[in-house]
Amino acid sequence: MDAMAQPKSAAVPQVSGSSFSDMLGQAVNKVNDTQQASNQLASAFEIGKSGVDLTDVMIASQKASVSFQALTQVRNKLVQAYQDIMQMPV
Repeated sequence: MDAMAQPKSAAVPQVSGSSFSDMLGQAVNKVNDTQQASNQLASAFEIGKSGVDLTDVMIASQKASVSFQALTQVRNKLVQAYQDIMQMPV
């Protein structure tokens, strides 16, 4: 009977992972790193550093471009979702 007399506390689930903002920040940092690596590789190719091929430069450039486009699309979707939420009637 004692168990019934005591109010039960609501169990708060513990999140065992990164928050969305942490994950988004990591994604932005990774895209930035990809852009910087592409720029460094292009600069090394331009000055004629040995061991840097044009194909490597082009692949790095395309990886950086695709990752930036994907990040831009994520940003656009987040902005659109925010605008949709703000337009909801209360």
